[in-house]
Amino acid sequence: MSKRFFKEALSILIYIAIGVLLFLILNHFVTRANVDGDSMYPNLENNESILVFRQAQVKRNSVIIFDAHGEDPTATQKINYVKRVIGMPGDKISFKNEQLYVNDKPVEQNYISKEQQQKGSEYNYNGENMKNWDISKLSKTKWTYNKNATVVPKGEYFVMGDNREISNDSRYWGFVKKDKILGVAHTFPWSTNKTARHNINNLAE
Repeated sequence: MSKRFFKEALSILIYIAIGVLLFLILNHFVTRANVDGDSMYPNLENNESILVFRQAQVKRNSVIIFDAHGEDPTATQKINYVKRVIGMPGDKISFKNEQLYVNDKPVEQNYISKEQQQKGSEYNYNGENMKNWDISKLSKTKWTYNKNATVVPKGEYFVMGDNREISNDSRYWGFVKKDKILGVAHTFPWSTNKTARHNINNLAE
């Protein structure tokens, strides 16, 4: 009887150990997070659950999750932001006459409406109209860090929220370092709607 009990207990422990090992392996590659706020609306909604692929390659238009502490001066403790990558290392970013440019080429932003594309860029900072801006102007007038930058530095990224009118992003505080990125976001297959899923999951290039 004791031998049988021992074998059954050992079998259960083996199954538990395998389950824990599989969980740890899976968690190394993918985890779950919740969106906090409306800065990525309409493509991600407040409290929406998303998948975070830890090992995924960051590309232009990737939606990333990153630790904003040490990037955004207003983030006084560890806090995760969700934003879209607009500029890759070496890119020159500018906004002129309600049009976003990357390396002097106009950027199609079909993942948000024309109205959203034009919002949130008419800042007044120390009395200066920021309707037209580039990295150089932002770095001199708005950023605590990244002073005198002219392009996105090596190993860093320029990010913006899809909800441009309210998003607290690189326009305000600068770049995101690669080692701050926790992963690339994807929606669950059943979440939001087909268009929003496409805009989050399929636009990286």
